[in-house]
Amino acid sequence: MIDPRVLRDDPDRVRAAQAKRGLSADVVDRALSADTARRAAIGAFEAKRAEQKQLGKLIPRAQGEEKQALLAQTKTLAAEVKEAEAAQAAAEAEWHEALFSIPNLAADEVPAGGEDDFVVLETVGTPRDFAAEGFEPRDHVELGKILGAIDLDRGAKVSGSRFYFLTGVGAELEFALVNLANETAREHGFTQVIAPSMVKPEAMEATGFLGQAADDVYRIEGQDMYLVGTSEVPMAAYHGGEILDGASLPLRYAAFSPCFRKEAGSHGKDTRGIIRVHWFDKVEMFVYTTTEDSYAEHQRLLGIEKAFLDKLELAYQVIDTAAGDLGLSAQRKFDCEAWIPTQGKYRELTSTSNCTEFQTRRLDTRARFDDKVQAISTLNGTLCAIPRAIVAILETHQQADGSVRVPEALRPHLGGRELLTPVAAT
Repeated sequence: MIDPRVLRDDPDRVRAAQAKRGLSADVVDRALSADTARRAAIGAFEAKRAEQKQLGKLIPRAQGEEKQALLAQTKTLAAEVKEAEAAQAAAEAEWHEALFSIPNLAADEVPAGGEDDFVVLETVGTPRDFAAEGFEPRDHVELGKILGAIDLDRGAKVSGSRFYFLTGVGAELEFALVNLANETAREHGFTQVIAPSMVKPEAMEATGFLGQAADDVYRIEGQDMYLVGTSEVPMAAYHGGEILDGASLPLRYAAFSPCFRKEAGSHGKDTRGIIRVHWFDKVEMFVYTTTEDSYAEHQRLLGIEKAFLDKLELAYQVIDTAAGDLGLSAQRKFDCEAWIPTQGKYRELTSTSNCTEFQTRRLDTRARFDDKVQAISTLNGTLCAIPRAIVAILETHQQADGSVRVPEALRPHLGGRELLTPVAAT
């Protein structure tokens, strides 16, 4: 959540942040009103409790009718204390709900607007000119069939739409990409983690995935558990409720996990292939650091993502995501979008967000520096989301005969192979 002091001391800044995201500022007034009511309720409860304690000291010294009167007063006061306590709890709940509904405050540099209002920061590499090479590129679905790598028909038969099997070299590609991602993470000082894909509601809510993204989340019926859409969720909750040693920061993790998304808002979008699916595997970077260092760390994560795409020999662009497309937790987000030849456009492959103190305040994760305990920041960044990486590799590095050239960095993880060759007639 945002720092309550910012809401209290500079509400216009919060209103401006809401407007930048295209959201109503009404929640700001509701949160301010709830905060005032909460503090008044706390004061009323504490006053009644103090009165109750004072009365309790008088009773042992009283005699006769005076004592009986004090005892009667005690009963009345006990009821008033209980009522004040309930009023305080209700006021706290209303304030909590209002505060939790306010997104992180977007950075000043973030462009205003929605999904299409991003700013391109950098373009790396040049998309292949297949026309100049004399052939029409195949899409990843056709290439997947030719190579025996992707089986969408049986995926749909077994699990429904937006599911798939990776078979043969498709499965090998996944393991090669995971191994290359983990190798990259180790080179940059990340601790590898295999994270659970099921979490309690507290973890999902604290990371901002039960707000505006709730429709995209799978809840396990009959259990108070959710399937995660990213290992950002368990990794943010990993140190929940802890006071970390400030000298140990930054803590850098690279977590592998399956990810599950309903894709509720994507009806009719990317129905062909494995670009937008309900399940995929991913290696996710996650960092705990000081707020002061978080901005440089954000650039560091972006640099690692770019270096990984360079290893895959892809053409891509880096965008500064607009405020309305940040998600609840992010203060700033950079996406790396790879060129997909058969779509003639760039598509998101990786994303990295600085969530500043938004998640740690919700999860009560802090750090001790000398004699001071203070809030810290979290950042996340996709190192490799498998299906989209496979799409980009197959389409970018395809040859006229349906074979696919293996990027040099992947070859050691594919038994030294330089080419993936068709197993079906082209």
